[in-house]
Amino acid sequence: MSERFLGRAGWGAADRQPLAGDASERRYDRLSGPGGSAVLMDAPPGIADDTATFARIARHLAGLGLSPPAILAEDHGEGFLLLEDLGDGLFARLVASDPALEAPLYAAATDVLLRLQKGPVAQDLPDLSAHDWAEAAAFALSWYAFAAVGKAPDPAIFVTILERLMRDHADGPRVMILRDYHAENLLWLPDRNGVANVGLLDFQLAQMGQPGYDLVSLLQDARRDVAATTERAMIARYCAALGRDEALFAASYAVLGAQRALRILGVFARLCLKAGKTGYVGLIPRVWAHLQRNLVHPALGPLAAICGDLLPVPDKEILERIRAQCGHYPLR
Repeated sequence: MSERFLGRAGWGAADRQPLAGDASERRYDRLSGPGGSAVLMDAPPGIADDTATFARIARHLAGLGLSPPAILAEDHGEGFLLLEDLGDGLFARLVASDPALEAPLYAAATDVLLRLQKGPVAQDLPDLSAHDWAEAAAFALSWYAFAAVGKAPDPAIFVTILERLMRDHADGPRVMILRDYHAENLLWLPDRNGVANVGLLDFQLAQMGQPGYDLVSLLQDARRDVAATTERAMIARYCAALGRDEALFAASYAVLGAQRALRILGVFARLCLKAGKTGYVGLIPRVWAHLQRNLVHPALGPLAAICGDLLPVPDKEILERIRAQCGHYPLR
């Protein structure tokens, strides 16, 4: 079916090379032809992050002066998008080759968040309650703890504690968040000016959320270690631009960081057990380290205590146990 779509779009004779995918069901091909290059997104109809949502959010971001890929052609019924090719300058790849680039690239990414949060929001975005956010973090119990010890603990007290922390420290006015805002979803576009020099990928699950959430996503990256100096500098940059007190922001940042780390622990275990994707298991220790660092904040004492009771440390034995179960629970 993609051949018909590409033919209608004038790219039927293009060469196709698969691009690395992500944790979703989407697939990507880079197309090369007389007109240059483009990217084909193939997203099966019916999945949560569909092509229509991607296109709608992309156009909103472009209207803010940001740089999502332009939509060149679309067929939402079949789940196809033809996208502008923003190149290969992923932040993660550039910083790996030259660590000195981390601070300026992350400063640019932080400025994109500031533009996003100061602008109008897209219409009809989901807006989860503090209880919803706490329940999402309970993935750590239903999937990570289950994979590690064979039983999912009762989440009731855990959810109550985290919901209260969210309400007390991270449940204020909402902004538009992109959710998966990290170095493998950001591209450096040096030929563009200002905030447009950061290319944006994987934003179709955008929603209303807490102002610090995407900053946590950027600085507590599950896939790479961000220098502590960079993390501190970007928090300071963010707070200065918004006139926020860093000490007060620290509690919100820690709660959001813990919530995100807990959810990701569960997501990575689920991707292994349900989808057979073993590579995510190796990322669990970094996410665990983020969780522990956030739990040190005095405001998170009750959450630290219950996490200590319910979640085992992902040591070598636990990680091997999780790997051994990869793909064993496709219907769970």
